[in-house]
Amino acid sequence: MLIDVNSQMSLPFDEFFLARQPILGRDQHLVAFELLFRTAGATEANVTDDVAATAAVISHASQLGMDQVVGAQLAFVNVSEAALMSDYVRFLPADKVILEILETVKASPSLVERIIELKGLGFKFALDDVVSESEDVKVLVDLVDVIKIDVKAVDPSRLSGLTESLRARGKLMLAEKVETVEEFRQCLALGFEFFQGYYFARPTIMSGRTIAPSEMAILDLLKLIDSDADNQTIEVAVKRDALISLNLLRLVNTAAAKAGERIDTVGEALASLGRQQLQRWLQILLYAAPGATVEMNLPLLQMATTRGKLLELMTLKLHPGQAAAADTAFTVGILSLTDALFSIPMKDILDTVDVADEVRAALLQREGEYGDMLKVVELIEKAKSGRPLNAALRQIDLSVKDLREIEMAAFEWLNALAKEVH
Repeated sequence: MLIDVNSQMSLPFDEFFLARQPILGRDQHLVAFELLFRTAGATEANVTDDVAATAAVISHASQLGMDQVVGAQLAFVNVSEAALMSDYVRFLPADKVILEILETVKASPSLVERIIELKGLGFKFALDDVVSESEDVKVLVDLVDVIKIDVKAVDPSRLSGLTESLRARGKLMLAEKVETVEEFRQCLALGFEFFQGYYFARPTIMSGRTIAPSEMAILDLLKLIDSDADNQTIEVAVKRDALISLNLLRLVNTAAAKAGERIDTVGEALASLGRQQLQRWLQILLYAAPGATVEMNLPLLQMATTRGKLLELMTLKLHPGQAAAADTAFTVGILSLTDALFSIPMKDILDTVDVADEVRAALLQREGEYGDMLKVVELIEKAKSGRPLNAALRQIDLSVKDLREIEMAAFEWLNALAKEVH
């Protein structure tokens, strides 16, 4: 069956937004995103039209370039039988994507032949939502590279036997819907290579946990910047912490190297960055291990910086030219995961950091305009479409088209940031 790509390009793309769900490796670093196109319409009918949804993914990927959508990571893209049998699937770059065969696909002779053909062109495949070794699964297992197992849908007493059987056949396994650290550890022990779910972003509050001195030093610097302290005071505070000074020099020299320059002192580094960039760099540095370089493939850092940039761009869309409000929005976004980062309740963190009332309301109760924006971002992360997202967008007076353009600009910024800190 052939499908005309040009006819798919005429789909109502203004109704679609992109959800990127992170996929992690055993070291808990980001290795891929699953790309999901969703709609903020009143029903899910348009979303479940698999040909249209896949066409939306492929159309946007081909127009924007997959590198802009997922950066250095791979992309998992859902494909139905109709999508696999069509020609437009070849618009995707074989070296950047893993085609994810939906659980509804039947292993017909023609489908098997098509998979073999696409594998010959360099495409890799994953089999989605495996819960048992059905006849279709048995036929397709040997053709695919990754098996995705919904750990919530498999009886725990059967999970070990299923994974052992698949590992014996040399298959890489991906655990879906991993929502707690305990589930991650169980799946790790069972030999899963990849993990999908938000266990890494859920606060695991530890009784008696306090903010470490290295973390407190960064929070103190953020206080100084927010209070508009003079340059000398900030420079003295930076120099007081050797690890912050080292990371600061690493950062500015990565950028300066492109111009053939070298910056050797903290004072020069601070002058080169400026207040706004210093503030953002410190917020990002919170998510790096003490003394380590910033790694954008750390999922919590990637998620926090994405939130920050999305909120900043939403604010600029709604309030053009209001740079101070945009900076506040970025702060709300990037601080919104610090409870997961520090394993401390958000209220305790905000008692340590001097933040504006509107920031506090957004982070604690999801109230005010920044809180409303944060609710939209959280719905996007979970690929929640239909009425909840539609209502949340109306609350902040943004269209789905506005949202998608903001997403693409945020992803482009994140990719550029990753290259800067690499």
